[in-house]
Amino acid sequence: MVTTPGEGTGSLEKALDLLDAIGAAPEGLGQSELAELLGLPRTTVYRLLATLVARGLLRRDPLRKVYCLGFRCFEMARQAYAMPDLVAAAAMELRLLRDLTGETTYLAALDGREVISLERCDGAHSRRSAAALGERKPVHCTSQGKAILSAMPDEARERFVRDATLKAMTPVTITDRRRLHAELRITRSRGYAIDDEEIVLGVRCVGAPVVDGSGQVRGAISVAGPAYRLTRERLELLGPEVAEAARRVGAQLPALGPDTTPGTEAAVMAVPGPWAFRGAHPLWSADGSRLWWADTLAPSVRLYANGEDREIAMLESPIVGLVRDGDGVIALHERGAQRIGPDGASTALEGWLAGQPLAICNGDAGAIWAAVGLPEAGAAIGLRRGDGALDVQWRIGEPVQCLAWNAGDGCLYAATPASGAILMMRPGHPAVRRLATLPRGSGRIGGLAFDAQGGVWTALGDGWSVIRIAQDGQLDRVVGLPVPCATDLACVTVSEASVTQAMNATNATNATNATDPGNAFNATNTANATDGPANPSPPGPRQRLAITTERQSVSIDALGSAPLSGRLLLLDL
Repeated sequence: MVTTPGEGTGSLEKALDLLDAIGAAPEGLGQSELAELLGLPRTTVYRLLATLVARGLLRRDPLRKVYCLGFRCFEMARQAYAMPDLVAAAAMELRLLRDLTGETTYLAALDGREVISLERCDGAHSRRSAAALGERKPVHCTSQGKAILSAMPDEARERFVRDATLKAMTPVTITDRRRLHAELRITRSRGYAIDDEEIVLGVRCVGAPVVDGSGQVRGAISVAGPAYRLTRERLELLGPEVAEAARRVGAQLPALGPDTTPGTEAAVMAVPGPWAFRGAHPLWSADGSRLWWADTLAPSVRLYANGEDREIAMLESPIVGLVRDGDGVIALHERGAQRIGPDGASTALEGWLAGQPLAICNGDAGAIWAAVGLPEAGAAIGLRRGDGALDVQWRIGEPVQCLAWNAGDGCLYAATPASGAILMMRPGHPAVRRLATLPRGSGRIGGLAFDAQGGVWTALGDGWSVIRIAQDGQLDRVVGLPVPCATDLACVTVSEASVTQAMNATNATNATNATDPGNAFNATNTANATDGPANPSPPGPRQRLAITTERQSVSIDALGSAPLSGRLLLLDL
């Protein structure tokens, strides 16, 4: 027997027709209106309405005696797009943009060849944009759609535009593919898209893409309103604000895919070896073959090379910092300084730095920057001279925890945990610029490192994370750690062969530790190691973050959940 589509589903189709009719009527519809509109008997309509109300898909307004969509419809809509994290991350930014502009703000995501509205924050004016939640719009003539297209990989974007139907919605809609490609290049360059009455005459809109930490475009946010209020000049002013808000939304989103992507705890690898009371001062060697670091409290210098971490020198007082010196390092401690070679040979250096040392770092061309304490509890920062004196260039009013030289921009950076500030200082300029200030609730800042893209990384003690700050001072990325107290960090670039050798050594150690029920992190690494070459690493050098951690300040209870406290961690960037 041949069955035609829909045969035997008459009641279902009628129920869906009811939902469609009520969904298209914002003020709701009564039972008689529905029966007349759909041409159904009132008894049938009553029976269907009762069932839909009981399931939460409809609700009845007892005062006006009309039926409206029930909250279950909204719950199902959210679940259908599986984007609760996107909606939650965007909610605050949508309200802030609404308050800033007075206009309606939207969150949308790509669905097939259309954008669909996921969230809306109504503007303050009686005459305003009011597109319904769940409304679909063409991609090519909306600011949200163009913003999403601009953030796509080139090949995917070109394929999308090639196959799209560029229907004219108004006389100014872009219907030429070459013009659309040019518009998308401009959008990508400036960071925001403009809809200049391209979908509805008299309405303008500015939107920006939401991109997560893995670089995937997840949607777009926008501001829309009447053209007489949103002039072209005002859109150009609002564009950077919308783009910045979209960037903040993206920074809150977890990367799509397995938890082993960068940005999750499982992406962190623990280096085999004994833990430190308080690890600090990771330092990549000039020849790129080894990583130096220190246990500052049980003062010793450690060396990680060829997949092995070992203690090579003990010192007599807490360590303040390490700087490169040929194939070895100079370890500055509270009672002096020692030069330590890769074989562990140690030589005391007399009068190496005058004053109360706070922090040191290497600069360009053999220069060494240092910070020393001032009697009034501040810090003096400058270049170390050959006689150990300090050529002071800046004075600040609080102690400095670390210094780091960024060869990329020719600036010296300092971290001041008391105020949570990261400071920038340019040699030859007396001004001290505050790049960013982190609230105390985020954790204690510790250490500074710079990646190849110019981002500034710092560790958050008691914050279970490391973070990346962009050059504009905005929080750009957060990576969770399996330990509460990260203390310091360094960016390193290693060859693929070195990475493989280190991972083999680490996984061998973790395989031994995996039987320990308290060491779930190592068990996870072991499981990942046995997966074989399903996800082969790309050839060539790899950028990593070396992170030192602390065990001394971690409570016994917390250690049960963070057994890797005190270990050296590695994170692929």
